[in-house]
Parts: sequence; C-alpha cells; structure tokens
Amino acid sequence: MENSIDKNLIKKLLLQRDKFAHKGDFGRTLLICGSESMAGAAFLTTGGALRSGCGYVHTLLPQKYVVALTARFPSALIISEKKDCFSQIPENLERFSSVGIGCGLGKHKDTAFALENLLKNYDKPMVIDADALNIISQNTDLLDYIPESSILTPHLKELERLIGTWQCDEEKMNLTSNFAEKYGVIVLVKGYNTMICLPCKKRFFNTTGNAFLAKAGSGDVLTGLLAGLLARGYKPFEAAAIGAYYHGLAGEMAERAISGESYNSADLIDFIRI
Repeated sequence: MENSIDKNLIKKLLLQRDKFAHKGDFGRTLLICGSESMAGAAFLTTGGALRSGCGYVHTLLPQKYVVALTARFPSALIISEKKDCFSQIPENLERFSSVGIGCGLGKHKDTAFALENLLKNYDKPMVIDADALNIISQNTDLLDYIPESSILTPHLKELERLIGTWQCDEEKMNLTSNFAEKYGVIVLVKGYNTMICLPCKKRFFNTTGNAFLAKAGSGDVLTGLLAGLLARGYKPFEAAAIGAYYHGLAGEMAERAISGESYNSADLIDFIRI
C-alpha cells in the first residue's frame, strides 16, 4: 500500500511539549560516527540531532576531534574514543534512548567487532547508516541482531548491498518491503521522494526535498535528526516520517535562501525547523 508523507500527516504526528517538562523527559541519543579522514560526518550528524528536540545529544568520536566538535556544538556531550576509529561501546549503554551509528565510521576490523558488540547489547530501535550498513552487508549474520523497528537509511548502492540487484523500480520496492518484513525493520531509502518501507509491507513516499540534497553529508544530517527524534519519544515510523519530511523541507528552504547549487550539507542544519 502506497502513502504520502505530507504536511497533513506530519501535523497529526507531532508531539506537544509540556511546559512543566525538563530535559530528562526528552531522552538521550548516542551518536557513533566519524573516524580518521571522515571526522566531518560526526559534526553533521551531531548538528542534525541537536535540531530534533531531544534532551541530550551524546557523540562518540576519536579523541583528536573532541575539542573541535565541542567548539562547534557546545550543547553536545562528548564521549572520547582513544583510537582513530570506533572500537568499544560506552559504559551504561542502557541509559541512551536511541543510538545513531554509521556516518563516517569506516570499516576497520575493530569497528566491525564493536558494531557486533553493540547490536548484541542494545535492544532499543537504532538508526543505522553508511558504513554500519556496509559492515552488516559483509557480515549478514548481524542482520538477526538488529533491534526490532530500527531505521536503516541506505542510499541506492547501500540498498543493493543489502537486498541484491533489481531490474526495475517495482522490483526494488518489493525487495525492500520483503527485507523490512523479514528483519522487522524500517528501511528509509534516500533519494527523490524518499521511500519508507515498514515491516507490515506499507510504503510511504516523502513529498519534500529537491535534487540539491544529493551532496555528501546530507544523509549524515538526516541520521542525526532521526536518532534525536527517536530519543525525543517518537515511535520509529513517526521519527522516520518526520525526519524525512523536515530534512527535505530544509533542502527547499536552503535553496531559496542560498541557492540550490551552492548550499552544502552543513547549511541544512540551520534550516531544520520542526
């Protein structure tokens, strides 16, 4: 069944904020992102999460980038990784309401081991993107450990590594829906009219965005936003729909304010207006 993600649906999904609430009511997200030569992904993911409305954003990244990230985003709480890549899950993992992992992560053997450890020790929905997806594609036994209702956010090449090749759009959609059903996950396929496939075989297509979102780092911002929305208290489908909608809307606003060709992924952060 095909459905649209538009302003009418989003209006129904948005949560209200109790004026007597405190930051502890709005969850903690843990972002595991960035590595040697791809540290910028951690900045983009953190910026996206800080626009979600969640209570706390924790970012785990190599120690050498901690000062720079703190200067750029003083609201974020930093967990320092001693190595140049993700190699060890943090203590008290259960305190985090959500996890977003994969952006700029790299595929070092220590990272693959740490990802497996994370999947086996965290049971809440996660947002899984980029190199985390690539590691899973190369180690398909890990698919069975992905927490139920997690949101996977592949671009087309990453999707192909997960589900195999297709001959037409209809076959791509059916293969993606079958994958979502088999593993009990939500698959958000990035692209024009972003497609969200649910385990129940329903499919949703986003109505916001533009061709200028096709730039490196755009998906990193989306991953952070989705992880933050999960922590904020949205159910996984709600987070996926709201995140895709406002990420696309940010692209449209950036095009009007800056120009489509010239805005970059970092600019998107400032135009996320939930």
